[in-house]
Amino acid sequence: MPITKLERERFIKFAFVGISGTIIDFGIFNILLYMQLSSIFASTISFIAAVINNFYWNRNWTYPESKINPIAPQLIKFSSVSLAGLLIRTVLYKLIEQPSIDFAEGMLSENILFSAQVIGNNISLAFVIIIVLFWNYLVNRFWTYKNIS
Repeated sequence: MPITKLERERFIKFAFVGISGTIIDFGIFNILLYMQLSSIFASTISFIAAVINNFYWNRNWTYPESKINPIAPQLIKFSSVSLAGLLIRTVLYKLIEQPSIDFAEGMLSENILFSAQVIGNNISLAFVIIIVLFWNYLVNRFWTYKNIS
């Protein structure tokens, strides 16, 4: 597929939608961590909230032409991609969580606003969000929104 001006605009919109989803993701994640809930639980709930946000905005703003298609099959595809992304995210997060916390402990002084655990959790979340962003964009563009010219 050639990269047209329209495709570049869609990518930029997709990125803005992703930024809004990331803000929601980090916000809910940190609120749930503050409530002393499990980081895996917090990561899952924040991810689901971000997916709902992203589906709405991608369907209505990034790919408004897709609204001619029935919402249910599109939502199923988008959700399937997102669930696979959640699996990728959860496995990667669990693998890098403790090393990220250890890294933060080694880099921080004790007189800092946030604990090494909170910073390590956020480093882990940022890393997995970037990985899953590429997964979501590519698979959604070529599967969920493949019939959009």
